[in-house]
Amino acid sequence: MHGNRANVSPNEATGRIGQQADGSSTGLVRRFFLAACLMLAYGELSSQVLRKPLPDKIVVLTFDDAPASHYSEVAPLLKEKGFGATFFVCEFPPNHADSSKYMNWRQMQELDRMGFEVANHTHSHAPVGKLSKAEIREEIDYIERKADSLGIQQPSSFAYPGYSMSESVLEVLQEKQYRIARAGGGRVYDPLSDHPYLLPSWATDDTNEQEIFDALEKARDGKVVILTIHGVPDLEHPWVSTSPALFRKYLDYLSQEGYHVLSLQDLGSYIDFGEADRLLKPDLSRPLRN
Repeated sequence: MHGNRANVSPNEATGRIGQQADGSSTGLVRRFFLAACLMLAYGELSSQVLRKPLPDKIVVLTFDDAPASHYSEVAPLLKEKGFGATFFVCEFPPNHADSSKYMNWRQMQELDRMGFEVANHTHSHAPVGKLSKAEIREEIDYIERKADSLGIQQPSSFAYPGYSMSESVLEVLQEKQYRIARAGGGRVYDPLSDHPYLLPSWATDDTNEQEIFDALEKARDGKVVILTIHGVPDLEHPWVSTSPALFRKYLDYLSQEGYHVLSLQDLGSYIDFGEADRLLKPDLSRPLRN
């Protein structure tokens, strides 16, 4: 999992070289020579990680915690627009059995049948970064067993509950052959620098509409915008709630502006996540929380 390449873009690397080089002709030649080498290396990385070029305006919608509104409100609107999405499901304590607040497993099964990705958010929305590897495995295994019992496609994507993560979690994900794990961080996803187990995202709520619209503009030049969305609305956790009216506003904008709205697993048609795992080093020091 730990490749030997630094996760630095050509522009960032050139800037660093410029800071180190002196103003002499020799220093400038050295700077441009090193920049050219970095560009060649970056091009090689791109050819290995990308199956094909990423078009502008790729947005991934992810939905966390399995609130009831994901089935009643969100899924019908997504189908109406023809949009893909990933639903990270769990049995959120203590009220997961209350169908007025959370989806039941038959509804999660129906999301799978509707063509959406149903993915792993652990059994109990556990702070996996604080757990032992055995405890992490059991939290993840539970969702896999439930999916298997209901004929839901086996999860290959994971999201960190509460953005809790650790090296142990990354190791378990690799052992279990997960392809993707979504974090936070409020920044754009660069497939050539972000490890596939540390995909950044923006989280929506009723207070940050302009921030989200600004974020959508960053889906260009080979970068992908990933949104984390909780309940629409979220009855148990109003501080992360997105109102149905605001959610419809986002969907209408994405449709009218010609965005490609995908699930995380859909990104696999553009990105070789196995190669990205091999070549990129996970960096837990980067912004990863929303």
